[in-house]
Amino acid sequence: MPSIGASANFSVAARMHADPGQDLDTVRYIAMCVWENRAMDAGLVEVLKALGNPTRLQIMEWLRTPEESFQAYPPIADRSEVGVCVTHLAAKTGLAQSTISTYMGSLERAGLVSSTRVGKWTHYRRNDALVEELVERLRQSI
Repeated sequence: MPSIGASANFSVAARMHADPGQDLDTVRYIAMCVWENRAMDAGLVEVLKALGNPTRLQIMEWLRTPEESFQAYPPIADRSEVGVCVTHLAAKTGLAQSTISTYMGSLERAGLVSSTRVGKWTHYRRNDALVEELVERLRQSI
């Protein structure tokens, strides 16, 4: 834990690593780890930031089993090959498509999903290899 004298710097670090709507405890934990220079590299921090938003975390859970999670929505393309259409993600979350696109961009930059264009629609698929690597890295460092 940072010393009391470092609390101002800790707050700055917490704000630097925050996303709008991100759980403050997650932000503080990430900032603390960064501040203390623990075994977390920038890539791991980005992944944890992306998962710090409850909606993005929920989407990752749904993408684990896309056929089951999106069975109420007729597929535009093969979900096992290209993933789930952004319109279906927006419909299931009840959020605007632009918001979902922003959220999915965060997950894609973190490497947690990949995107594929099918006609005018973007489909997202979970990167299971990276998720498994993330679980292993957390197991080793926490």
